[in-house]
Amino acid sequence: MSTAKRRGVGFERVDDVSWRIPRDESWGMRVDGLVFADAALAADLEGDPSLEQVANVATLPGIRGASLAMPDIHWGYGFPIGGVAATDASLGGVVSPGGVGYDINCGVRLLRTDLRLEDAEPRLRDLMDALFARVPAGVGRSGPFAFDDAELTDLLAGGAQYLRRRGLATDDDVAQCEAGGRIEGARPDLVSERARRRGADQCGTVGSGNHFIEVQVVERVEDRRVAAAFGLEEGCLTVLIHSGSRGLGYQVCDDFLRDFQGVPERYGIELPDRQLACAPIASPEGQAYLGAMRAAANFGFANRQLLAVQVRDTFEAVFERPWPRLGLELVYDVAHNIAKEEEHEVDGERATLLVHRKGATRAFPAGHPELPARYADVGQPVFVPGDMGRASWVLVGGPRSLERSFGSTCHGAGRRLSRHAAVRAARGRDLRGELEERGVIADPEHDARVIASRASARHPTRDALDEAELSDIPQQHVHSLQCGYSTGATRRPSWERGRTSCAVPRRRRAPRSRRNAARSCHPCAQCC
Repeated sequence: MSTAKRRGVGFERVDDVSWRIPRDESWGMRVDGLVFADAALAADLEGDPSLEQVANVATLPGIRGASLAMPDIHWGYGFPIGGVAATDASLGGVVSPGGVGYDINCGVRLLRTDLRLEDAEPRLRDLMDALFARVPAGVGRSGPFAFDDAELTDLLAGGAQYLRRRGLATDDDVAQCEAGGRIEGARPDLVSERARRRGADQCGTVGSGNHFIEVQVVERVEDRRVAAAFGLEEGCLTVLIHSGSRGLGYQVCDDFLRDFQGVPERYGIELPDRQLACAPIASPEGQAYLGAMRAAANFGFANRQLLAVQVRDTFEAVFERPWPRLGLELVYDVAHNIAKEEEHEVDGERATLLVHRKGATRAFPAGHPELPARYADVGQPVFVPGDMGRASWVLVGGPRSLERSFGSTCHGAGRRLSRHAAVRAARGRDLRGELEERGVIADPEHDARVIASRASARHPTRDALDEAELSDIPQQHVHSLQCGYSTGATRRPSWERGRTSCAVPRRRRAPRSRRNAARSCHPCAQCC
């Protein structure tokens, strides 16, 4: 048994890509913890405080199965980022805002195009400049879409489906979203006035931090049947959008963390960490949070849809053709900060569970009833973005995802350094020169601190996915490299020569060094 240095958190090997934190009743754990990692990552996690958080989550009332951590695990508020927990209301299960996170329904959507890299390359600089000029990004930025109070109420209740009624989304846009772009049971009336003010003019904006709009090109396809179902082929341009519910979602989380103070004690719940503040799902407090959280999640779906509208308008202006003629269609939109009621089998019985996914992506297999008809035979698209200068991957839910992880997988490559640590480590280096050597061209005004936080802070995505497939959660299918990158934290756009691909590993690879171990060896999806 390997023992972490904080509070004696120990973990033992289950198989090549999973490690168990045994249930410790003296700590109040109700279930085991289960971390998806290879041996190199397990060594890297030694002493990491996120392991303590996995054990803490295992103390929540009504938790079923195990407290899970995806390969991109790192420390977060209450739950680790990369944490998954399913709670059962019939057993006194709770909902915890820390298991969703501040950026409610932060997620990713992928658009495909009929454009080929060789045809589009002469206009890539113009495209990136236009995207940066047209699509609002940065802290507190407002966008071109403003909603009065009644309209905002309808948007919070209807998500992307409301935008379809307004002519701002197509039937396909709605169909290719998780949950059809709308979570039922939203309660806009429980979203505070301050949250509504913050969101009234922010729908259709990127935000800051690690949010981005990225132009990519498919480099390689490993499973042509799956790639064809997704509308992807080698050499075609794609656009990856990463954003969430902006200031509105942040405020909803902040409001309820404050409201939940004292709630666990009221229901006799003992917690090892007050950041796990929670309420029974069936309680008035739990239902109030879920209603407001669902409204913020609908805002997140609408936000990414309006970003896609602006991307389409920009492509039309640069390439002088209507976006339908460019084939600029939605592949899929999936959340990675959310809590949803889902049917799962646990201990041989079907149960309705509230699945918390914080920095974790849903990854349902082929045949699941919640999948769009277009993907019923192949499985749900899953997107794992790389950092600046590294590839992203398109995957599909694997056959054992429901069994092993409640149909969940990682949402990224995993952070190796904090943003501040990455900036310190980059001092004195010629970051732009290094990026150019890797095929990345950064604008001269690109904030060097942002480059540092993107290009050196995370693990290689490729390493993550090699290990992921061994657990049958995701399967690899399409691999994408960057052509252009516009992020909310930059002053100017950049474009990056790169490629995108769809790939299934044919064989197990040799172990990586500890330094390059992938935090996203996720076992519940497959590459395309």
